This record gives sequence, C-alpha cells and structure tokens, in this order.
Amino acid sequence: MSCGGVLEQIVRERAQDYAAVGADLGPARAASGRFRAALTGPGPAEPRLALIAEVKRASPSQGAIAALDPAQLRPAQAALAYESGGAAALSVLTEPRHFGGSREALLDVVEASSLPALRKDFVVHPAMLREAADWGAGAALLMVSVLGEQTARYLRLARHLGLDALVEVHDGHELEIAMHSGADIIGVNNRDLTTLRIDLNNAPLLIAHARAAGFTGLLVAESGYRSAADIAPLRGLADAVLVGSSLAGSSDLARAVRELTA
Repeated sequence: MSCGGVLEQIVRERAQDYAAVGADLGPARAASGRFRAALTGPGPAEPRLALIAEVKRASPSQGAIAALDPAQLRPAQAALAYESGGAAALSVLTEPRHFGGSREALLDVVEASSLPALRKDFVVHPAMLREAADWGAGAALLMVSVLGEQTARYLRLARHLGLDALVEVHDGHELEIAMHSGADIIGVNNRDLTTLRIDLNNAPLLIAHARAAGFTGLLVAESGYRSAADIAPLRGLADAVLVGSSLAGSSDLARAVRELTA
C-alpha cells in the first residue's frame, strides 16, 4: 500500500475493523450495471456531464459539514433532494470516524431513492465489497492509493458481486495501474490525500492523458468543485463529476444540484 498522512490513519483503522471478518464472497451475483449506465450520456451527439451527488456529514479537511437545515444531513432526505435536483447517481460515505458515515446511511439512501448508489469507503478487505452488495449499492470505490497492485484483484471481486467499481487515482502512476487493472470507470481526485490540498487542474490533466493513452471507459472528476464555473472545464472532457462538501453544506440541496448542472 502507498499512502500517508490522514489516509494512512484511516486505512489502518479500517484494516483493524475488518481484521477478524471472513473474506468469503459467496456465489457470483448478476451485474446490474445501473451505476455505470447512470453516468453514460445519451450519445456522442448529446454529450453531458453527469453529477454524482454525495451524502456526507463530515470530512478530515473540513470537519462537520453543517447545512442550515440539519434535516438535510439525514441521508434519505438528502438523497431525495439530490434526485429532485437532477443528480444522476449518489455517493454515500460509510466510513464512521472521519466522515460521519454508516451502514444505515447507505441503507436509507438505497431505500429512499431510485438513483444508483456508490459505497464510498476505504476498501481494504473483500468483506467491504460483500457488504456494499448486501446493502444495495450499485458500485464501490476502489482507491489505487490504498490498494496499489491489488487493485485488479479487488476489481474482479467487485464484479463477482455484481458491483460496478469507481477506481480512483490521484497521479499518473496510479492512473497507469487503474488502466492496466481493467477498470471501466476511473475517477481522478483533485485532492492530495497526504496534504489535503486541492488542485482543480489535476483531473482535467489526467483525464486528457487517459484519453490520449486510449482509455475508452468513463472518467469522473472528483473533489473541490463548488460552482458551475469550476465544473465548466470538464464539459466535453469528463463523463461525470462527483461533488460532496459544497453540496452537503448547501441550505437547499436540490437547488444546489440544479445550479451545478445548469
């Protein structure tokens, strides 16, 4: 594993959480492909930038995310508001210590909304993928910064469970690992997970590099987007953008989604 700072601490904690949990995944499950389909535009004549809206209560860089109306931080209500605003898919944090996530948050979102949900966590054990499938997620996050050369193995495990996988990268080396793993959805994170600093140039740069290298799957830009102006450079380049803190902290979640996707 190649990680440092806050990421290293979270990975260590999650590994301890699952140290005594069995790794058996059970029989193969049919793939729904709902998450991937939600991010796919209607065709080359009508390109779009799909929005993955995140249900998020806190983050290491920001602490508690406090909307004016605390009810908006209830996962089910947030999911419905995001769906009403035009989000294509949802991301749900399940990491409890640093992001305020939980199993219940994902279950509530899956029950409340018709949109496919991504389990966003620091996957370090096969059981976390089994849980994602059992809890109704359509996809799971696989971080190359955490899994390294094990990324391809975890991608196979996710597909065994019928899950799509968002394979996340932060730099050119991680992008190479993701492309060689067989990923068909790659997310590029603008945040340096060691320093927690944001560079909005990172996603466009690596996305363009992936396309130039022949990657034909879906590309998602992640982290740091707060306005339609921030997102504008991604149009015609990325397939989707994942937005968390700026949406979750809004006083009107549906309107915030509409303004980002206008």
